[in-house]
Amino acid sequence: IPTVVDGVRISQGLENVAKVMDRGTIVRSHRMPDLGTILHSRHQYHWHTGYVPPQTVAAPHIGAWMAKVLGQRNPAIPAFINIGQKLEGHGESEELKAFTTSGFLGGEYGPFNIPFPMEAANSVRPPKGMTPQRFEARMARWREMVQRSPIGDKTSDYHRDSIVRSMENAYRLLSSPERTAFELEREPKEVYDNYNTGRFGQGCLLARRLAESGARFIEVTTEYVPFLHWDTHENGHATLTNMKQQIDRPIAQLVLDLEKRGMLDRTLVVLATEFSRDMMIEGVPGSNASDQSRAKSDVLKEPKHYGLHRHFTGSCSAVLFGGGVRKGHVHGVTADERPLIVTKDPVSIPDMHATIFTAMGISPKTAFDIEKRPFYATEDGKGKSVDAIFQKSRS
Repeated sequence: IPTVVDGVRISQGLENVAKVMDRGTIVRSHRMPDLGTILHSRHQYHWHTGYVPPQTVAAPHIGAWMAKVLGQRNPAIPAFINIGQKLEGHGESEELKAFTTSGFLGGEYGPFNIPFPMEAANSVRPPKGMTPQRFEARMARWREMVQRSPIGDKTSDYHRDSIVRSMENAYRLLSSPERTAFELEREPKEVYDNYNTGRFGQGCLLARRLAESGARFIEVTTEYVPFLHWDTHENGHATLTNMKQQIDRPIAQLVLDLEKRGMLDRTLVVLATEFSRDMMIEGVPGSNASDQSRAKSDVLKEPKHYGLHRHFTGSCSAVLFGGGVRKGHVHGVTADERPLIVTKDPVSIPDMHATIFTAMGISPKTAFDIEKRPFYATEDGKGKSVDAIFQKSRS
């Protein structure tokens, strides 16, 4: 469909996003390695940490880097907040936990996880019936237990102290009046309804409230569950229609709200995924996922075939709003015919991370020592910012 930018078209079903494309940049040439096996969890690890799994040390999530390097903008609000993803209860929980972490940086820089945005307020309130005096007494007792525990014998003093600081941060949040930022019910009904397409839309509204209150890095996801949501293996046309309905209005509304509040130029909004999908389909409707690789086809014979597409790393689009990026801009070129591989100005994951870090004022070569060697914010410190997408040249 056409967008408000002449000559720029995006997918049908994203009509609201199309109306705000004059506020952002499309990176059409985002490209990923295949990592030997193109699997969601491996590529999610790579996208979120910038490193290919497995690693000899626990690689930090990009949000943990933000929390560590930039610190908290508001002492009461967690620097890194993860919204919409359950980390328990499905087949790849351990894989998700592997990158949803602060890694070696320490527990205090890890994510504050909110799987269900409408329940966010409950996560920052003491248990029902807990008086302030009892709450304070429990915290004091916990501090005593930490001092007496053998944790210092099992890990470094740094990580022990980091765990303590993470609990102190949590205590400060639960004791602060600023926890009202987590209460979606405080939004006017009209505003809430504009966002409310489900968990993702509620997550975008919560993200806006938390950004206003001082959170550094917020991730909102439609939630990865194998063979559900964007992981389409059947009825793809209907599934993708539904998924686009979930994300279209909230994303556009978030951009407009940040702009209205004068926050868009200093807030970077990134829409991205771990890889894309090829036009070639795998399997036939009704087949199991394990069978689909043995039933390939180049022809979409009927609508229910749509969505059985194989994973593809040769090109992928990402969209960036605000944060100093150019407005109404398209970066990169892909081939005109399948496979639509990148043909000009490729942007790797290290380069995408370097671009995000640069927008946040962090050098892509930032490093901390672990196991007597430097561990860089971008892989081996080699990520290069895509300066062409910024409104002003950056050195």
